[in-house]
Amino acid sequence: PTGAHGTAAAAAAVASSELKSLSPDSTPDLYRDLDAFSYEGRLPSRSEDDEDHSIGDGDGDGGPGLVTDNEPEPEPRPSKSYAWLTATRPHTLTASVVPVLVGSSLVHPTRHPPAARSHVARASLSLGTFAALIQLATNLHNDYADFVKGADDERRVGQARATAKGWLSPAETAGGATVCLVAAAAVGMELVRFSSASMSMSTAGGGEEGEEPPAFDVFFAIVVATSCFNAVAYTGGPYPLGYVGLGWVSIGYSGLGDLFVFLYFGLVATLGVPYMCLRACGDSRVWTEMLLSPSSSPPPSGGGPGGTGGTGIVGEAGLLEAFLTALPVSSLATAIIVVNNLRDRNTDVAAGKRTLAVRFGEKFARAEYATLVLSSYAFQVYAAAFGGASHGPDGRRWWGLLPLLSLPVAVPQLRAVAFGGKDGAELNEHVGGTARLQLLYSMLLTAGVMMSW
Repeated sequence: PTGAHGTAAAAAAVASSELKSLSPDSTPDLYRDLDAFSYEGRLPSRSEDDEDHSIGDGDGDGGPGLVTDNEPEPEPRPSKSYAWLTATRPHTLTASVVPVLVGSSLVHPTRHPPAARSHVARASLSLGTFAALIQLATNLHNDYADFVKGADDERRVGQARATAKGWLSPAETAGGATVCLVAAAAVGMELVRFSSASMSMSTAGGGEEGEEPPAFDVFFAIVVATSCFNAVAYTGGPYPLGYVGLGWVSIGYSGLGDLFVFLYFGLVATLGVPYMCLRACGDSRVWTEMLLSPSSSPPPSGGGPGGTGGTGIVGEAGLLEAFLTALPVSSLATAIIVVNNLRDRNTDVAAGKRTLAVRFGEKFARAEYATLVLSSYAFQVYAAAFGGASHGPDGRRWWGLLPLLSLPVAVPQLRAVAFGGKDGAELNEHVGGTARLQLLYSMLLTAGVMMSW
C-alpha cells in the first residue's frame, strides 16, 4: 500500500506487534497514545458513520483509500452573460408587455384618419418600452434586495438568484437596476411630454394666442413617477431608498405586492395606450371624467392633431371599455405573483416578508389564485353575453369568447395550485405555467377585440 492509508496500515501493524510484548498494565497508555496520534491528524481514522467520509479511488494520487470529508462539489460559476440573464429574468417581460398589446388593440384604427394612426404606434412602442424597463428594474432590484434582506438563501426553492449564488455582487445588481430605472425615467418623461403637448393642442384656439399656459398632464406624470418609485419600493432595502430615509418601505414585504401588480402591470399597462391616444386626438378632460363619463357620440372632426376628437377613437364607451378589458388581464398578472408567494411562504416567514400568503395562510392563497383565474373567464362570458369589454355589434361581440380557448392551459394550473396539494419547489413549473396562461389569454383577447371592430 502507498500513501496515507498505507502509512496508517503499517503503523497499526507495528503497534499491534508491540502490543503483544507489553504487560496488561501498559496497554491503556498505548491506546491513549494512539488516540492522541489519530486526533492530531497524523493517523487517519474512520468514523463510525461511514457516509460522512469518502474513500479515494486508488489512482495513485494519495493512495487507494484516502479518507476525506464528504464536502459537496463547488457549483461551477456560470458566464457573466448567463448571470445577468438570471438576474434580469427576461422570461417575465410578457407580464408587462402583453397588457400594452391588449390596450393597443382597443384603439380602433378605422375611427380616426391615417394622420392620427402614428400616435397609436408611437404610444404603443413607447409605453411597451417603459413597461419592460420597469419590469427589468424591479427584477434586478429584487435580486439585490432579497439577498441583502435575507429572503434568498440556501433554503430557496424557486429559480436561482444571481446575487444569492454569488454570480453577481450586490453592487452589480443594484447598479443594473439603476441603469434600467434611468432609462425608464427618460422614456417616461417623453411620454409625459407627448401627452402634455397633445393636451395643449386640444385646448388651444379657445382664446387669444398666448392666453392659456401650456398644459401639463399631471396624472400621467404621477403614473410615470410612481412606476419608477415602485420598482425599488417593491422589495425595498438599503439602496436607494435607505439614502433618503425610506429604507423601511417595501411593497412586497408589507403584503401589498398583489395590489401593486394588479394596478401597474394590469390596469396602468392596459389603459396607457388608449389614454394617450385620447389625449392625442383632442380629449382634454381629466382622467376620471374620461373613465366615468364616456361619450356615446361619434367622434367630431378637427378635434386634435390627428383631426378627430372625443372618445370614439376607443369605442363608444371610451376609456371605460379599456378599463373593463383590463380587468381579466390584471387578474392573471396578479395570479403569477400569488403562486410565487405561495411557493415561497415558508422562507418568507423567516425573512420577515409578510405577503398575503404569509399573513392569511396557504388556504387563502390557493383560494385567491382560483378567484383570479376563474373570474377572468367568467368576465369574458358576461361581456360577450351582455356587452362590455371588447364588445361590438351584436354579431361580432361573441369574438370576446376567444380567450376561452386558453382553458386547456388553465385547468392544469388550477388543479395544481388552487385545488391540488403541490407545494414548495413543485410549484416552480406553475409559476411559468401561469405566465404562459396570461400570455395566451391576452393574445386571444387581443384577437377577439380586433375581430369585434
